[in-house]
Amino acid sequence: MTDSRRALGSDALASRRALMASLGALALVPLVGCGRKTPRAQSLPPDATVLALGDSLTSGVGASADTAYPAVLARLTGWKVVNGGISGDTSGDALARLPGLLQKHKPALVIVSIGGNDFLRRQSATATRSNIRQICADAQASGAQVLLVAVPELTMLAAVGRLSDHAMYEEIAGELKVPLHSKGWSGVLGQERLRADQIHANAAGYEEFTQGLVLTLKDTGLLAR
Repeated sequence: MTDSRRALGSDALASRRALMASLGALALVPLVGCGRKTPRAQSLPPDATVLALGDSLTSGVGASADTAYPAVLARLTGWKVVNGGISGDTSGDALARLPGLLQKHKPALVIVSIGGNDFLRRQSATATRSNIRQICADAQASGAQVLLVAVPELTMLAAVGRLSDHAMYEEIAGELKVPLHSKGWSGVLGQERLRADQIHANAAGYEEFTQGLVLTLKDTGLLAR
């Protein structure tokens, strides 16, 4: 091999080594803006006040007051859980009630589970999404942390018990960087043994929903393990 060919071979090898070193360095650089996770929440103390905002699924229609999910959540966590559910409420109704509830109770956490009546009444999805987003934003502005609960979408399959969460909840949670409890109501209301009727849980259903909610609270850091 001539000196010139040896030189060319050495240059090529050096170039490959430099390229590999550069790629290795790039691999160590964190990717910015690619699927950022929701920031871990701050754990609530055992005596914290929590506001459960919602409609009939929060108030506990289909079961007794002491088996509604806010009451079960209080029992499982030690938190003071305010049942802010009113049967028949839409997202607009809940948004209108929220300022008074925040002022009165000053919750450390607001659990938002609303939208089912909007879907049943065929209200504008755009308006519903805007209301729910504003509820979460207003709660955050008060200093409270927020947990959003997904509500099933009204579809033809829902009529036969095959429920799935409405996509807007995941979108809102992603935009506002708040934790989301998904497949809670879908999982419960999709099982006949856990329902009092087609749109409400029974006592066993509220218990199962709350057990799943507690897992999400622990996973997000809101509830200490």
